Amino acid sequence: MDSGDAWVEGPDGQRFWGRFGAAGLLVHDLRRGILLQHRADWSHFGGTWGLPGGARHAGESAVEGALREAAEEAAVPPDAVHVLFESVLDLGFWSYTTVVGQAVRPFEPHMADVESIELRWVPVNEVTALPLHPGFADAWPQLRARLTALSD
Repeated sequence: MDSGDAWVEGPDGQRFWGRFGAAGLLVHDLRRGILLQHRADWSHFGGTWGLPGGARHAGESAVEGALREAAEEAAVPPDAVHVLFESVLDLGFWSYTTVVGQAVRPFEPHMADVESIELRWVPVNEVTALPLHPGFADAWPQLRARLTALSD
């Protein structure tokens, strides 16, 4: 597949990672919470907490990209996650898809590349206590509401 690893520049000069858009995986474990990644200092918005994810390849669906990136960055086994829904931020020239899934069996993530400082299961009600990636911080209230609605 053609890698999408490159910056895309918006009309206002703002830059976004992923020639073909990007995707991240939000894994919810009913007992442990949300799997979050403490982003490496050298990365875009380094030092913040967000989701394992990254640039999609050419022709790759958001689900395929999110599962691949989560496996590459956090050793998330794709067969341990049942996809519940997708949430898309579409800017017209670039998009980011949050793929939300439920852990269907326990697994322990581990840092599988250099893009993380730490990986941690965070209780749902403690997510906002961390310094979040700005995009994830903006999306979290809606994502949490949708997750909560599915759990009720």
